[in-house]
Amino acid sequence: MLQAMSSQQPAVADVSRRPAGAPSPTIDEIVLADEPQRWAALGFSVLGDRLQLDSVRLRLAGADAGRGIVGWSLRALSGGELDGLVTTASQSAPADPAPAHANGIAAIDHIVAMTPDLDRSVRALQGAGLNLRRIREQPTAAGAPRQAFFRLGEEILEVVQEPEQVVAEHGGADRPARLWGLALLAPDLDRTVAALSPHAGAVRDAVQSGRRIATIKRSAGLAVPVALMSAKPTTV
Repeated sequence: MLQAMSSQQPAVADVSRRPAGAPSPTIDEIVLADEPQRWAALGFSVLGDRLQLDSVRLRLAGADAGRGIVGWSLRALSGGELDGLVTTASQSAPADPAPAHANGIAAIDHIVAMTPDLDRSVRALQGAGLNLRRIREQPTAAGAPRQAFFRLGEEILEVVQEPEQVVAEHGGADRPARLWGLALLAPDLDRTVAALSPHAGAVRDAVQSGRRIATIKRSAGLAVPVALMSAKPTTV
């Protein structure tokens, strides 16, 4: 999941098509091939096939919609091609922020995408107007060699380079990028983990200094990998 943002400079040029002063892209809706009752059983406030995390809407389209995260809609795009990420341009005004759910989860911390070619994906995302914050040139514990981070309003898009072995085993680097998982913000992480028991893993230190992380287990039956993040430490 999201790794600490280093001070290293991005390895690719800034090719954003977003005019100076234009609004930055933000997330309107994320569509999951998942069943609403699975999220409701975990203490989320689900209305029909939708729930809201801060100002971002999740649409739970059911297992027949595809697999995992099947797409999303973004506001203020400058281009339409995001290296294979299934994206719809949204003209909707941002939703009013929703209160935290009964399980204590308040927002999306970041959304994770996987790519076999990080530099290609970064160029495409910048070309669509997304704001590249930085590239981390350090491996993750899972073996991903590099990650890029884009700001989408309050949320972060983390784009992860697949390890070489994964790229080779799954058909090479010509494959498109794909949306993969979510990390959700739980300001009182211990309370949230207790509320999700027995479907939440143990709390441990996150890569980011001062933050902690846990994961929702496969026993919850969710269609996407979900991590839980504590709040960012306040600075004095």
